[in-house]
Amino acid sequence: MPDKQNGEKGLSHSVEAAGVAPAPAPAPKTSLLVIEDDDNISTAIGEYFSRAGYTVNTAPDGIAGIEAAVKSRPDVVVLDLMLPKMDGLAVCKERRQKHPQMPILMLTAKDDVVDKVLGLEMGADDYITKPFSLREVEARIKSVLRRARAAAASGDGRDETPIVRGSLRVDPVRREVTIAERHVDLTPKEFDLLRLFASNPGRVFPRKYLLEKIWDYSYEGYDRTIDSHINRLRAKIEQNPDNPQLVLTVWGIGYKFTDAE
Repeated sequence: MPDKQNGEKGLSHSVEAAGVAPAPAPAPKTSLLVIEDDDNISTAIGEYFSRAGYTVNTAPDGIAGIEAAVKSRPDVVVLDLMLPKMDGLAVCKERRQKHPQMPILMLTAKDDVVDKVLGLEMGADDYITKPFSLREVEARIKSVLRRARAAAASGDGRDETPIVRGSLRVDPVRREVTIAERHVDLTPKEFDLLRLFASNPGRVFPRKYLLEKIWDYSYEGYDRTIDSHINRLRAKIEQNPDNPQLVLTVWGIGYKFTDAE
């Protein structure tokens, strides 16, 4: 439950504090789906973002959340981790399989690295721990939307030519990956990591840089969570994940893509 004793952190103060109003409506109008079983939290988020000009739909459990996502196709989903009928991790995984590019911000009541890692591994674009400020939620939503729209834009200034490294082919336009003509299913974050690596063979990327670059947010104290994403990526693209030949570890620093011919 968000902290109602702290004016900056509490939901009621965030919404109703004198002289504090939500930011101007985004353009174009953004649709938001809130999947949350706590009525107080769901209502507060809904009221805040409705006032800010968003179109807001809510769902009280995981199954209803999936149905609402299929029906409304929201621009972004705010998803609670602990839900009745189907938990947030299962909802996130299902949405990623059916709609890989849909931005998802996960809420968790536990300040626990394990929860955050699991959420990110299942495909969440970002997470936020309760209690939270509605302004912080808004900032995170804008951040994940900005990244999603940048990835979808063809004129973003980045080279969209397919990247070929041996039998590996990364197509930035279609966001598809093949190895020896075998299609590889990657989550959006796995794709972004691989694209960054394959575009810069031999360059060493520190863990903190990868988190800031791919998630556009500094996960202070949790930079090791990137290891889990690398392990999952290796399991999909390496012949032997225990002896990787493509994405290599640089001990004590981070990772790099092989520069071997």
